[in-house]
Amino acid sequence: MTKKTRRRYSDEFKAEAVNMVRGEGYAISEAARRLDIDRSLLDRWCRQQRDREDGVTDGQADERDAEIKKLREEVRKLRIEKEVLKKATAFFARESS
Repeated sequence: MTKKTRRRYSDEFKAEAVNMVRGEGYAISEAARRLDIDRSLLDRWCRQQRDREDGVTDGQADERDAEIKKLREEVRKLRIEKEVLKKATAFFARESS
């Protein structure tokens, strides 16, 4: 079994790849396929470029990502609670009739 080596990409290659998506209007998946790179890698490069343009530092981006993850989990829990309350309301409405 051979160990797979990690490919390195130059800053120029990354900039051109991001430009395909942001400047030329390619979809991330299409540009990634044409460049023979993983879609998630190109997505990360695009996000990093957007963060640099917005003046967001890596620490702020990590903090933002953690907050988004926490909020998504909270939304998931609230949706479950809402469904339980809907079912309970329907149950008690039938019982009182």
